[in-house]
Amino acid sequence: MPESLIVIAIDGPAGSGKSTVARAVADRLGLSYLDTGAMYRAVAFEAIRRGIEPDDRPTVAELARQVELEVGEKVLVNGADATVEIRSPEVTRAVSSVAANPDVRKELVLRQREWAEGHGGGVVEGRDIGTVVFPDAPLKVFLTASEDERASRRSKEMLDRDYDRVAADMARRDRIDSTRSASPLSAAPDAVELDTTGLDAAQVVERVMALVVERVAR
Repeated sequence: MPESLIVIAIDGPAGSGKSTVARAVADRLGLSYLDTGAMYRAVAFEAIRRGIEPDDRPTVAELARQVELEVGEKVLVNGADATVEIRSPEVTRAVSSVAANPDVRKELVLRQREWAEGHGGGVVEGRDIGTVVFPDAPLKVFLTASEDERASRRSKEMLDRDYDRVAADMARRDRIDSTRSASPLSAAPDAVELDTTGLDAAQVVERVMALVVERVAR
């Protein structure tokens, strides 16, 4: 990563609050924001749309290399708005298989680094940002929360799904993401771990902003 690029890496499992916090931190700092999870979801969405099995690694990898993605306020897949569709239960069930594909990860990591270079840095959130994508980021934050809290948050976001189903899906995804061979979900050795259990988003944002002042803005 070029020294001129300032990237703040925010990682963590689903429901830890990383998307909400990363967006707010980016707004406070006047930086661009990238949700890398949306990129994997977009590939999963396009695979499903084309009738490709998410576990078909060679075909999905080729799809990842070919698909046109634009991730910002809206998520465009080959020019079509898929912002809502990539959050569907079907995509949620498929995305861990897609994200475990080493060739998909290789392609999307390249795109994520290109995005940062094109935007002069930014706040980037995902599951391997501090460990793989930007290991030299001056600030790496790994957000956690109890399983109950994370499932409760996510079930409130997904009004059509009950707590037990969300909790089971999150436990399955945590297991897959943490044990995959390609860029497993884990905190970088030099990441600051923040447990967000019992905290609201504003409180977590303030803690991250304090870290920015301490580690980046000096």
